[in-house]
Amino acid sequence: ITRRRNIDTPVQPGKRYHGVVVTTQRSPDDGAGAAIADGRLPDGYRDWRLISVAREEAPLDDIRAVLGNNVAIDAYRTDKQPFPDGTIIARLAWRYESSEENNKSFGREQSFVAGHPKNGVQFMVKDAAKYASTGGWLYAQFDNGVPVRNEAQLRNCFTCHQAVTNRDYV
Repeated sequence: ITRRRNIDTPVQPGKRYHGVVVTTQRSPDDGAGAAIADGRLPDGYRDWRLISVAREEAPLDDIRAVLGNNVAIDAYRTDKQPFPDGTIIARLAWRYESSEENNKSFGREQSFVAGHPKNGVQFMVKDAAKYASTGGWLYAQFDNGVPVRNEAQLRNCFTCHQAVTNRDYV
């Protein structure tokens, strides 16, 4: 007879269970936050997990995907707020365009797709102490891979995000 562990009972990392040592699969800091702060796009950010998709009306008129690193995804899954330091959220946007090819299949105009990239890539990086003056977040934007250095433009990010202080500016 084999004794089975109740799957609802949490295991403790580092503890030995029947000869097996349990470990967690937390990846070490990959340097993404430092890269963004230094004006470099972080490696692999387009492989981060999807948080949401949005359609913005004019004047922005775009389709957006919001991605998060593992810290962000864990915080969303556990509804942890404020977001922990190390959280990074990325926003990618594309022009909102009608698809003539798809519309031919439907026989009428009803299909819209993501067109050319628009408004660069935007990031929010959480470090409550380092970025205390902007709610604990660094706001960054890259246009064609080049960091936007206009402080007034980046400050506007924080201004808009102040509308959701009850959600830790997200």
